Amino acid sequence: MSKQKSKKTKEKEKEEVAEPESQQQEASNATANEIVGPILIDKLVGSAITAADVKRLREAGFNTVESVAFATRRALMAIKGISENKADKIIEAAGKLVPMGFTTATAFNVARSDIIQISTGSKNLDRLLDGGIETGSITELFGEFRTGKTQLCHQLCVTCQLPFDQGGGEGKALYIDTEGTFRPERCLAIAERYDLNGEDVLDNIAYARAYNSDHQTKLLVQAAEMMSKSRFALLVVDSATALYRTDYSGRGELAERQMHLARFLRQLMRLADEFGVAVVITNQVVASVDGAMFQADPKKPIGGNIMAHASTTRLKFRKSKENERVCQVYDSPNLAEAEAPFLITPEGISDPKES
Repeated sequence: MSKQKSKKTKEKEKEEVAEPESQQQEASNATANEIVGPILIDKLVGSAITAADVKRLREAGFNTVESVAFATRRALMAIKGISENKADKIIEAAGKLVPMGFTTATAFNVARSDIIQISTGSKNLDRLLDGGIETGSITELFGEFRTGKTQLCHQLCVTCQLPFDQGGGEGKALYIDTEGTFRPERCLAIAERYDLNGEDVLDNIAYARAYNSDHQTKLLVQAAEMMSKSRFALLVVDSATALYRTDYSGRGELAERQMHLARFLRQLMRLADEFGVAVVITNQVVASVDGAMFQADPKKPIGGNIMAHASTTRLKFRKSKENERVCQVYDSPNLAEAEAPFLITPEGISDPKES
């Protein structure tokens, strides 16, 4: 009898111990759910960090806790009113809200399973890209003029607004135009193809014309602020390098140009990490004069290694027979080196009839 009571007592104790553990697990899950997505910078306000400090950070272009956590100590100290001691406290507070350490490959694999692929409008291209343009990273499109780079950007501005089950991202688009090639009527034609309201589609595309490389960089600060207030799925920069070719000339300014370009691309990478948007940039090409006669295709994307290392996936576009274009996976950490044909139609990007 005493043994039975002892057994029941032990079972009851186990249940009592298990209950708090389950409650702790639920609380942990609730906390995890709360911190999904970018955390607004107001969360930093505490005993050591005042609302005035947060205001200074926001005025300097830091709108989320992630942006602060990813920033360097020197960048924070450059803000007027932020001392060395204050910068350390801000970094410490941001580090408590944003995971910055190691994780397992299993956990990272689970996180990557939530990544969205935005449809290109072409089944061929979607298969080539394993579903479409990946969010949370930078995709570079490079090639000669009339190869379809800008047309694909217009297409993505519409498809990113579609529901997830239709290959969309259920979000708005930001378009930074450096060459004056954005045409809203193209988006209207593509919207009609998907039975979307044209006026709503255009209202969900935030457009800005960049006039020089400094202005182009400043627009990213505005973009970060807009993303912190509304759901965006896509950021397009068409083209990312055009203004650098005119603002900087000759070998004497090459180092300065590359440093400025590197800072711009770093800001793009930060936006992709913070807000999980798909960043798509177009790039021009230049003819390589060194040993050109021995190369099958002497044209190469400009920007050098700075551009190559910043882009997660690089896609090369070229003309093909008649009105066909070809997209080739030039460099990618997870996609095979392959290519696929596509068409540019009045309704956007599509597939050749024989496909």
